[in-house]
Amino acid sequence: MDEQSENRKPGKVYLVGAGPGDPGLITVRGRYLLERAEVVVYDYLASKQLLKFVPKDAQLVYAGKRGGATHTHTQEEINQMLVDFARAGKTVIRLKGGDPFIFGRGGEELEILAQNQVEFEVVPGVTSASAAATYAGIPITHRDYTATVAFITGHEDPTKAGSNIDWSKIATGIGTIVVYMGIKNLPSIVQNLIVNGRDPKTPVAVVRWASTPEQQSVVGTLETIADIVTEAGIKPPALIVIGEVVNLRSTIDWYEKRPLFGKRAIVTRTREQASELVAGLEEAGASCYECSTINIEPVEDYAILDEALERINEYHWILFTSLNGVKYFFKRLHSKGMDTRDLKGPDIGVVGKSTADVLSQYGINADLIPPLFTSDGLAESLLDQGVEGRNILIPRAREGREMMPETLRGAGAQVTVAPVYKNVPPQGCRDELRAELESGKIDIVTFTSSSTVTNFLAMIDPENLEELEKLMHGVKIAAIGPISAKTVTDSGLEVDIMPEKYTIPAMIQAISDYYKYQ
Repeated sequence: MDEQSENRKPGKVYLVGAGPGDPGLITVRGRYLLERAEVVVYDYLASKQLLKFVPKDAQLVYAGKRGGATHTHTQEEINQMLVDFARAGKTVIRLKGGDPFIFGRGGEELEILAQNQVEFEVVPGVTSASAAATYAGIPITHRDYTATVAFITGHEDPTKAGSNIDWSKIATGIGTIVVYMGIKNLPSIVQNLIVNGRDPKTPVAVVRWASTPEQQSVVGTLETIADIVTEAGIKPPALIVIGEVVNLRSTIDWYEKRPLFGKRAIVTRTREQASELVAGLEEAGASCYECSTINIEPVEDYAILDEALERINEYHWILFTSLNGVKYFFKRLHSKGMDTRDLKGPDIGVVGKSTADVLSQYGINADLIPPLFTSDGLAESLLDQGVEGRNILIPRAREGREMMPETLRGAGAQVTVAPVYKNVPPQGCRDELRAELESGKIDIVTFTSSSTVTNFLAMIDPENLEELEKLMHGVKIAAIGPISAKTVTDSGLEVDIMPEKYTIPAMIQAISDYYKYQ
């Protein structure tokens, strides 16, 4: 045995329940382990968004199977992979949808690991039955309806000689029945229940993709649900909930009543800044496709800013018109061996509250925040204080609107515009972005700056206005403020939604209100 093999740490397999679909339902322990994984073997039902927690150098192995499709790997191959990775000294996460011990074949995998003397640990997950009922507004137990619940599979091992399900006892002996993997055999399942004494009028709900923005629910009775499911085109993965508790859905359904439920939005903000907007839209029920139309990079030449920093005390005002302006200004300031103490002379104005919040992270409170969160609003607020003879520094994007500098110069100010960053259209999702629009499944596109509009149009690259209108047919447009809105209208499109306050929270609220009152 070589020295490397002797020193190799023993591997370990963690069987982690990924939950039902919403990545937010992963356990704290599950996320902790994902962040330390060296290998992740994941299933079809495990949310791909969970993979963002995994280290970039970790090995990802897809081992899933879609309903009716062929296995990517057989169960035997998966078992052997787990053994081999562990023997190679790896920290292995076996990520399974729902809970691994509830119709997840987790026990089978651990038996093989135990036989091969591989160390393992199990982390439970939110099981699909509980999630499907909860997210459909159905409590699976209720004092007024039932105190019993049974989880059964609608897809037993086909190699078994007989069924483990005693329909004669389950049909009338259990209040709520939740069936996993039962869509294909739904007609047979309801027939077994009716034949064995369950009332044909018993309410039934079928929930597909529970806890995700794609969730789809239908309700019927034992005698009607099979036809309803066929008519609605419900396919796996879906759960079947049977029992009187289904009647409570009409009262306490909450998930599918959110204002943006079922809506798909394109978020064009930079990846670093999109999280607040995405989180807010998803909280209201939307499904978001993140496609940054802006890639922020430093400028090649900081000569103008460097010169300004050398005589920073001569300036009366520093004006920031964006979060990135603040970020790149301070990055350059610090690279010159300077810090916040060097800014004790000039007052500082910002375009809005979000920019003020970023500024405060550097230990500075803004002296001026305009009531109207635009660069024009900032200029107007400054004019009210008088700017004649004032020296003003504006660190901003390399290409930007000249309205504010010209307005201030027209009022007698000495204005220095210092480029500190540039907007570069990214190439990564160009084809995906156009495909999303061509699919006809996009409901709304959000724009948070003029640059996001300009670069979005450059990325989808329509040949003419007619093609642009075709691509955007049926798609609503939300702009954060009048400047972004003007760029939209200048392109030949119309703005459907614009908040009264030009902030991300106000934009999310405006979008929610728009659909809520449609």
